Amino acid sequence: MTHRERMENGLWYDANFDPELLALRENADELCFRFNHTSPKKSEEKERLLSQLIPRHGNDTVILAPIYADYGVKTTIGDGTFINHNAYLMDGGTITIGRHCFIGPNCGMYTAGHPLNPEERNKGLERALPIVIEDNVWIGADVTILPGVTIGEGAVIGGKSCVTKDVPAGVIAVGNPCRVMRPITEEGRIGELGVDDELG
Repeated sequence: MTHRERMENGLWYDANFDPELLALRENADELCFRFNHTSPKKSEEKERLLSQLIPRHGNDTVILAPIYADYGVKTTIGDGTFINHNAYLMDGGTITIGRHCFIGPNCGMYTAGHPLNPEERNKGLERALPIVIEDNVWIGADVTILPGVTIGEGAVIGGKSCVTKDVPAGVIAVGNPCRVMRPITEEGRIGELGVDDELG
């Protein structure tokens, strides 16, 4: 079994010295660099580069530079999702982002972990577990999402939270570590606040 196959199966693999994985990350680095240094006015060129970096991204996906990804090809992004500046997708364990998600600036999604034993860690060993962000999730600014986490549909994650465990659908969760505060209810609708007329 290759180290790439070990990575894809959630096993310990050589992240630092395996030539195939190094080449994949170097390619992603190059594409990130070119995307991040392309004028926002050159929308067709940015889309072309994004399609190489993250081939599985949906229609009307907006990603603001800079963005960084370890592999890119191991991330999937659904239709209508918006990712603000300075996202980091450490996608060795796959990152799946659903449709119509709002992701605030400086969001880090980290699928990889290292051995606790320093001798094993210094060998370059790593294990990656998938992250799943379901449809219609809003993630605030400066949020950290750790390996193996799923955030359920329609959940809202407060700014500066560190998400260490799964978050169920339809809740507001905040903090470090991130904890569920309450469900999202109909009382939170803008219409309930009487501002519909102001918005036209």
